[in-house]
Amino acid sequence: MIQSLAITHENEVVTNFPIEDYQSLKFKWAWIDFNKPTEIEIQHLENTFKFHPLAIEDCIQRLQRPKLDYYDDYSFFVTHVLRSNLIKEEMNFFIGENYIVTFHMDDSFEVNHVWNQIIKRQTIKKWDEYAVFYHILDKIVDHYFPFIYSIEDKLSAIENNNEDKMDALLEDLFVARHALLNLRHTIDPMRDLLYRMLNSHHLEGIRKRKEYFGDIYDHLLKLSEMVSSNREITSDIRDSYISINSHQTNKVMRILTIITSIFAPLTFIAGIYGMNFLYMPELNWRFGYLFAIGLMIVVSIAMYSWFKRKGWF
Repeated sequence: MIQSLAITHENEVVTNFPIEDYQSLKFKWAWIDFNKPTEIEIQHLENTFKFHPLAIEDCIQRLQRPKLDYYDDYSFFVTHVLRSNLIKEEMNFFIGENYIVTFHMDDSFEVNHVWNQIIKRQTIKKWDEYAVFYHILDKIVDHYFPFIYSIEDKLSAIENNNEDKMDALLEDLFVARHALLNLRHTIDPMRDLLYRMLNSHHLEGIRKRKEYFGDIYDHLLKLSEMVSSNREITSDIRDSYISINSHQTNKVMRILTIITSIFAPLTFIAGIYGMNFLYMPELNWRFGYLFAIGLMIVVSIAMYSWFKRKGWF
């Protein structure tokens, strides 16, 4: 589906005009939105707007890395939108003199929001193609924050959880780390894109609104720092769980070693008196059995007391 919207020099809103006539109608500026376009509609990118084949190919081949390309009379932007379950969608922008073309293969809340703002005639005089670009981009970046906050809540729950087993907590922890990795693969390229936009000498419309696009860049810096700090937190939690697990294992091994040490001399005494040699003096002694049992008890108590004084128990 292709939607068209334009602002006349009298600041009137015009919608649903034939996109082939957008230049001849002499609008103040125009916005054409390609929403889940068909193959026939995609051909307008080349036939009507004369966009470069490489830029059109980037639109069709989904999930290109966020980037900025300069062409003779327009600029091409690739951005990423995050949806539920951290599914990435691509949003493409063509911005030329007095027009903007948006291209996306999925319904976009951000585009619909900005589109409706213009339809409602909110401060039309201050809008142009770069204002549309700014507002859509701002909405895209703002929707990154809930994913970070959700992961932070999960990490807080994991850190304060004393009921679930360690294996289950570690599984949840690695899921959170994987989500943070996906976020970093989206946020960092978008941050680099905004940095390039702000330092570009070819984008006059962005230079005029540098403080606005700079605010989006600040948000991306904050997001990037939040992702890094949360990944460090997951590493600390993971290391803590591993240390606790190792400590518990060492404690169990120490107790088993002490028990083995106590039973070693008892086994030795039992082995000696179990050889049944004919001339062992204690075999014919009336109290030989009681003596052997008593010796085992004395040795056990002595070794237990010694280990206790050493602090091994």
